[in-house]
Amino acid sequence: MTNPVTEDTHNFGTGQLKASVRNSGAELIALRSGDEDLLWNAGAVWPKHSPVLFPIIGKLPDYEITLDGIPVRLKQHGFARDRVFRWIARTPEGCTLELMDDAKSRAFFPSAFRLRMVYLIENNTLRVSYHLHNPDRTSTLHASLGAHPAFRWPLKEGVAKDTYRLVFEYDEPLPVRRIGADGLLLPEKQHTPLRDNVLALTDKLFEKDALIMEKPESRSVDMVGSDGTGLRFVWGGFKELGLWTKPGADFLCIEPWHGYATPAGFKGDFSQKPGLLHLKPGESWAAFWSVKAI
Repeated sequence: MTNPVTEDTHNFGTGQLKASVRNSGAELIALRSGDEDLLWNAGAVWPKHSPVLFPIIGKLPDYEITLDGIPVRLKQHGFARDRVFRWIARTPEGCTLELMDDAKSRAFFPSAFRLRMVYLIENNTLRVSYHLHNPDRTSTLHASLGAHPAFRWPLKEGVAKDTYRLVFEYDEPLPVRRIGADGLLLPEKQHTPLRDNVLALTDKLFEKDALIMEKPESRSVDMVGSDGTGLRFVWGGFKELGLWTKPGADFLCIEPWHGYATPAGFKGDFSQKPGLLHLKPGESWAAFWSVKAI
């Protein structure tokens, strides 16, 4: 095996779409279509661009949670976003990065894993793939994995934020979920703010944190402004979808997940936490999202 590349950032893309990925967190840190930035600039109000959420999404409760009797000490959204991934491949069209368990990760999460991130630009579309593998010979891997990309809102100067809308592939009539002040999933479901397949975007929607769609029928959504331009976001393999911003900020996160915040009152073994993947020894799981300007 060749020595890993040590540079911390990879710039790639041909044609109209260009991107940059950093090995810290395997995070997408720039995405530009022509003269327009699509990705949030990680400003002071939220200093992230597109973190990888693993091995949990959201928070654990304040009381101790264990996995087979071993404490699980994970902060919000886990540790992958704070770890340096290893470069596996770097090309003009994309890159591949990898994170594996080690003594540091096992101090927080006592499980073996291999997580690969693959970024690829083709036909002016960025595709981000997640490949999770359980290399353990005897133990099941219990984990969640999610995406958290933040796109500029508004995407163009001079287009008012409240003229933007999300247009889903299909009607989405099911209730939505919310997160409480303690960061845990509230038990009550709420009527969806979508009208058929359209969600009118306003800051008020996010005054009580994220909007969570547990079982969206759609696998694509367009974020468009009053001028009809915007972006198309497509995902596969993930089960849930979160939408989030900090009211007043100039970004919107479109977040496909496998998993969600810990339900309020949950006190079982970590392996019983709702929403987790359960990969048996040697099993793998994959998912993706993609985005392009429209």
